[in-house]
Amino acid sequence: MADKVNTRQRSREATVDTDDDVGIQIGTPRNRSPQRKHTFEIEDPATYESKGLLSGITGKWNEFYANKDFGNILLLIALYWLQGIPLGLAHGSIPFLLKEKLSYAQVGLFSLAGCFWSPFVDSIYDRKFGRRKSWIVPIQLIVAVMFWWMGSHIDGLMRDPETNIGEIMYLFLAVVFMSATQDIAVDGWALTLLSEENLSYASTCQTVGINCGFFMSFTVFLALNSTEFSNKYIYSTPREDGFLQLGPYMAFWAAVYLLVTLYLIIFKTEHTDSNDDYGIVETYKTIWRICKLPHMKLLIAVLFFAKIGFIPNDSVTQLKLIERGLHKEDMALAVLIDFPIQIFFGYYAARWSRGDSKLKPWRVAFVLRLVCCVFGMLTVHFFPTGGLTSGYFYVSASMASTVQFVGMSAFITQIADPVIGGTYMTLLNTLSNFGGTWPVYFIMRSVDIFSRATCTLPNGSSYTCVAQHDRDLCTKDGGTCDVHLDGYFVVSSTCIVLALMLYYGFVRPTVLHLERLPAHVWRVSKDAQK
Repeated sequence: MADKVNTRQRSREATVDTDDDVGIQIGTPRNRSPQRKHTFEIEDPATYESKGLLSGITGKWNEFYANKDFGNILLLIALYWLQGIPLGLAHGSIPFLLKEKLSYAQVGLFSLAGCFWSPFVDSIYDRKFGRRKSWIVPIQLIVAVMFWWMGSHIDGLMRDPETNIGEIMYLFLAVVFMSATQDIAVDGWALTLLSEENLSYASTCQTVGINCGFFMSFTVFLALNSTEFSNKYIYSTPREDGFLQLGPYMAFWAAVYLLVTLYLIIFKTEHTDSNDDYGIVETYKTIWRICKLPHMKLLIAVLFFAKIGFIPNDSVTQLKLIERGLHKEDMALAVLIDFPIQIFFGYYAARWSRGDSKLKPWRVAFVLRLVCCVFGMLTVHFFPTGGLTSGYFYVSASMASTVQFVGMSAFITQIADPVIGGTYMTLLNTLSNFGGTWPVYFIMRSVDIFSRATCTLPNGSSYTCVAQHDRDLCTKDGGTCDVHLDGYFVVSSTCIVLALMLYYGFVRPTVLHLERLPAHVWRVSKDAQK
């Protein structure tokens, strides 16, 4: 026994060369070989380097630039960016036009339609032109034509929105539908456009691209369209109109759509494998076989129920803060601060989603989002009228939401079958989005059910003033609305406790199991069935 100990000691010492080196660094478990578990690495102090923030950023950029998929990553970001432009207009700058005519259920049904439309995008194409280009190119040309036409007509329609509400709404719904169809094709193309080791960057491209496009069409456009902003920061003499109107803005992006489309036609070649042909019926059958996989059933259950704890914070907290006097410009400032944070954490979430623990960022962000929900409740409770801004918890919650989105998207990208990639990713992304929308009605309805508020009028009469309409009427009548119990705190607390129980009882152990499964068990394509 002593001989074995001495042998190990001599072997350990033999790995260290002590001639002239003074810097000793113990190797990490990843770079130790199985035969040399106690290896030491000798580092010459002359090679020590002091790296500042700028050099670190430069190094990351050089590493990214040297990536063999650098050009394809930029192309994906550009395509997702173009998707974000109409989404920012329809859901950011002109949201009231949709809300006046569409209920939450109708909007959810419209989004869900993409799941049933996606098999056509995956099945019908021109093999010579390319499976994904067959859809991306014509769609972008159609959007370019629509944007160009709207560029000369939309300002006239917007001058009388009550009369033209139907035409405006259906124009933007058509553009959003085109964008959603393009998203299916781009999602599928990302699986073959990027090499296997860079697949996790597909979700980063989506996050960066769509957020940039949304930011341009929402925050930047509204600022340049604002008369107050333009007179304060741009014009030397006050004017009645903002610096940028909707028509010229859409005409500019029509030209950008056209340029990107011409680049795809002339310079980008897509190779389509003839063995990957799927008919429409076969694609629908494949979707059904995917949903019947035992581990897919578990993933669908996670996607359906994991977001219950976040719904009150995402849907009600901001409304409650505005009720208590939060200024909308403060929320706009929070969005402005939040944008670069989303880009930063979106990039690193994709890097963290590699290896065996693919969903670790998603799990960490899950807990962080619940903590942010608690901070949201505390902010609403202690919020002074006309006082603080909620930017700090808003940015934190949004950052956690971005990490979860990128983490889950990166996981879906890695398990998706490239043959039906658009359908596969659209199916799971739709289910994930639906998991965050189906509880909204019940949550908001429950807030009203558990709330208790009474309006007392000067003549002594009283009535319930739970709804916003009743509160406004109470103020108009000169009464006082006294809130005895705010259902928001009851519902939010219940959802957080339920989410914690669900997380540790089902979600966490299920996710730990799913992330360890090999990629081939998620696939039911022809190649996987051989």
